[in-house]
Order: sequence, then structure tokens, then C-alpha cells
Amino acid sequence: MTYYLYHIPGKKIGVTCNLKHRVEEQQGYHFSEYEVLLQTDDIDFVSNMEIALQKKYGYRIDAQLYKNLYRNNFKQLNNMNINITEQTTTFPCPINKLKGQLMDNVGMKWETEHGECVLTLQSINWIISNVQTSKYNNQRCYVYNKAFARYFDNNDPYDGKTMTGGLAPTGMKERKCKEYQDHDPEDYDMPQCCGEYNHCARSYYQFDLIREWAEDRGLYAKGDTKTQALKLVEEVGETCRAIIKEDYEEVVDGIGDCVVVLTNLAELMDVSIEDCIAAAYEEIRNRKGKMVNGTFKKD
Repeated sequence: MTYYLYHIPGKKIGVTCNLKHRVEEQQGYHFSEYEVLLQTDDIDFVSNMEIALQKKYGYRIDAQLYKNLYRNNFKQLNNMNINITEQTTTFPCPINKLKGQLMDNVGMKWETEHGECVLTLQSINWIISNVQTSKYNNQRCYVYNKAFARYFDNNDPYDGKTMTGGLAPTGMKERKCKEYQDHDPEDYDMPQCCGEYNHCARSYYQFDLIREWAEDRGLYAKGDTKTQALKLVEEVGETCRAIIKEDYEEVVDGIGDCVVVLTNLAELMDVSIEDCIAAAYEEIRNRKGKMVNGTFKKD
């Protein structure tokens, strides 16, 4: 694999495996408007150089080294065992089981001859709408890489808003953080700190994943707010026990379980968890007080 360290003067320094797709087609720059600073097959070297030059030029510094992001995605890619050829990406399952496997691998990325692809809720919907059963094995299915790459050229895969003005599913467009609205999406290569595009979009579509999981299992059709409230008490209790035992992994698991239950409880009350969070923040944003014995006491 060849990695390119590129520089768009006055804008950014980044790394990519496909200059034409990433810089020209996705970001819209002419080849005369950027320069290649380094071309190498050493992912460790190019990753460290990217950060060093971002600091030197005063550009935004990526939160993760490129090599860590790439290797994590490569590991996920191998776990799913997809097959990438010049023309197609083939998935190791029949169409009727594909969506579940794709949802389990949200965030996975891979390179094709036509550009980079990533699994999000929106790009998964595209795959399901365009996938075809293999002619040679009905237990496998595929999409054409060129068509899939064109999807990314014409759509925002994280919030579903197309360049022609289509709206995002589940109100994602309205849920984007204010900071994102003041930035250019081309500035974002990978998840960064809060306020930047991929992080905020990913944070919010996690709630969509939870809701889709719950709906598929009939929780909203047959669920009850009282039982969900009791479930929340149970999860909070388990989280508190984990804190007392100083079991970090169980604390993380417990907090996550609480969020899942709260998301479903909100949905059963006919309100979104995002609206609940927004209302809570509006209430506390200007609150003043002081810390007493490890707890914030409002004035």
C-alpha cells in the first residue's frame, strides 16, 4: 500500500491512499492546488510526519495517528471477511442477512480502485438498495465499487443530507452540533474532538443504532415505560457496584447500558433522547455554584 502525505497550502496536511479521490473528487481541489510532500509504503513514518507537519504549519492536529485509525479499520475489515476486487465489494452472506452484519461493523472503512468507502447508517441503506446476489454463490452478495464511490461523492454519509437537498433520516440534520455548521466538511478526515463533523455525527447516530436495534426487537411496540424505569434502576445499581469495586470495564459497560435504557425510555415517552439532553443542557448551561465534597452544589 502506498501512502501520500499531501499539503493544501493554507488549509491542511493529510494522509490518503488515493489522492485523486480524496483530494480532487471529494474535496474539490485541482491537482495544481495541492502538493505531495511524501510518498511511502511506511505507515509509521507517514503517520508521524503528518502530525509533525500539522504542528509546524499550525493546522488542526489529528487526534489519532493515521496508522492507528487505518490499522483499526483493517482489523475490522478482516473480521468481516469481505472481498474487494477492481469492480466489486463482495459480502460473505446472503442479502437477507446482510444488514445485520453491516450494522455490526458501522465505522469500518476500506479502499477501492474508485475511492474510500465507509459504513454508516446512510451508506448501509445505499448498499441494501443496490446489492445483488452473486451469480456463483447465493450465500454471497456484492455491490459495484464505482457506483458506491459515486454515492460518497454526492451524499454526506454521516447525516444523509444529499447535495441536492435531501433530508437526513431520524432528524439527523437538525441534531448536528452548532460547531459543525460553522465548518467545511472537507476539513474532516477522521473522528476528532467535540465540535467537529465526524465525532458529532457519529455520536448522534449511535442513538439511531440503539433505536433501530430496539424497534427490530419489538421493544417500542410492546414495551412499557414502568419496566424500562425499573431496568434503569437495575443498570444504575450495577454501575455503582462496579465503581465501588473499581472495575473500569464494568463501569464503562454499565454507563453504556444506562444510556441504552434511557434512549428507549425516552422513545416510549414519545420524545427523543437528543431532545432530553438538549433540554437538560439549556437548564444547566448558565448555572453557577461550587464543589462540595466532590459534588457540584448550585447557588
